[in-house]
Amino acid sequence: MANQRKQDKSSLEIDKWLDEVDPFGLDEDMEIVLFKCLDCHGTDEVPEYIIGEFSVDKNKGDEVKLHCPHCNGTMIEERNAPSE
Repeated sequence: MANQRKQDKSSLEIDKWLDEVDPFGLDEDMEIVLFKCLDCHGTDEVPEYIIGEFSVDKNKGDEVKLHCPHCNGTMIEERNAPSE
């Protein structure tokens, strides 16, 4: 029984530490970029870190293009999308 209480206390201490420290960055604000489909004109919010993942093989200044979740068309950042 003493081992169980010791283990419970350790678990509580770890939980308290995780709440205070936020080692996984769960409390950080996530930057969102709005993408617009060139085909259906649908929009989608994409976390900035995802855009960073897709831009690894691109040259500086090259635009990231994603597949539209609505029609499977091509999505680009809304600020770069032509207006209707």
